[in-house]
Amino acid sequence: MKAIVYTKYGPPDVLQYQDVEKPVPKDNEVLIKIHATTVTVADTRARGFKVPTTFWIPARISLGITSPKSKILGMELAGVVESVGKNVTRFKEGDHVFAATLNSQGSYAEYKCMPEDGPIAIRPKNISFEEAAAIPIGARTALHHLGQVNIEEGQKVLVYGASGSVGSYAVQLAKFFGAEVTGVCSTTNVDLVKSLGADHVIDYKKDDFSESGVKYDIIFEAVGKSSFSDCMKVLKDDGSYINISIPLPSIPMFWTQMTSKRKIVPGQNSPETPDALNFLRELVEADQLKVAIDAVYPLSQAAEAHTYVDKGHKKGNVVLKIV
Repeated sequence: MKAIVYTKYGPPDVLQYQDVEKPVPKDNEVLIKIHATTVTVADTRARGFKVPTTFWIPARISLGITSPKSKILGMELAGVVESVGKNVTRFKEGDHVFAATLNSQGSYAEYKCMPEDGPIAIRPKNISFEEAAAIPIGARTALHHLGQVNIEEGQKVLVYGASGSVGSYAVQLAKFFGAEVTGVCSTTNVDLVKSLGADHVIDYKKDDFSESGVKYDIIFEAVGKSSFSDCMKVLKDDGSYINISIPLPSIPMFWTQMTSKRKIVPGQNSPETPDALNFLRELVEADQLKVAIDAVYPLSQAAEAHTYVDKGHKKGNVVLKIV
């Protein structure tokens, strides 16, 4: 089968389109013929080993000390079950599925084996494979973190980076839970964020959200580009601050949580179960959750797709089409 392989860390040209051995499912696994996957910021960081200096050692242990442990990137997919192991009962041949492959990676390929009890679910019937592939990481991340702060109807929520993958889902999910949502984005993305249901949109090139005078119950930092001090200016005294771009709170964040009623939530991986995917599928099929697609590349042009994502201006999701 064809796959995108990388054997060393570096720029996008370390990604090579090669033939690799097709996997065979174990007794508890399904073999998925992948139709689409995505290029997430997490993929580009893993490819280039772009991690904060303070997390260099644990990241090396996790990703690979001298070279990547997993030679094939890819953290989400949509496709069709081609075959199943003898003990599999949840899925059958021909099922259209979507899945998160964050832990094992490997979706930059024509085929992928996954355990049936992993984060796999039946694909929403009203969207394409390309759209379905862009849900399992971004939407699941937004859902998990909003759940961590017990979002409630009537709360004011600010989403910084509202036009990105996670941010675009955070806007919609916060609205679904009944919040009044303000999205922060660049000028070119204002219309997109409005179309996702944001009640207010702040163009950060024109206005400073920290000077608005509005106080928020939840601030969701989806891209790691706002300053913590600016966010604290507009966070309520008992509010919650989410920053998915950091694995651990900084010293100022830790001190804030220790000395106030504010809750600080760093980036966390959501549980590797199908529950969130089933919930998100229901929202999509009820037309309550949209998928923003910026660009679609063939698998063979994964390096070009990574180059585009590296620029830091993608709107929503960038997809690699395999079939």
